[in-house]
Amino acid sequence: MELEVKLDGKDYTLSVENPFSLDPQKVSEELKDRFKDRADELATLDIEGLLPRMIKGVFGCEEGCPADAKRLVAEGYGVFHLEYIEGGILSATCKLKDGSPLEIKVFPDF
Repeated sequence: MELEVKLDGKDYTLSVENPFSLDPQKVSEELKDRFKDRADELATLDIEGLLPRMIKGVFGCEEGCPADAKRLVAEGYGVFHLEYIEGGILSATCKLKDGSPLEIKVFPDF
């Protein structure tokens, strides 16, 4: 699985062999470190709660792929706008205080 985060023209990419072993708290801290000038704003977002939901959406196909991703998109998650992209990609975006977009994508590796 690939996790990609884009903000202010910078990006953060993480490859994870077992998606369910991802530590959302650790990733959230790494994002705050990577985007230091936005750390306070990132701390107000529930990235730690969003990541497991996105992973389940992409990899938890109990009712047939990509049912969980589409269900997550339909339900939404906080301030994030969720979108299912063909090929099994799940995207979450939100606008920060100054209108800059934060984009988080989960890419399957199948």
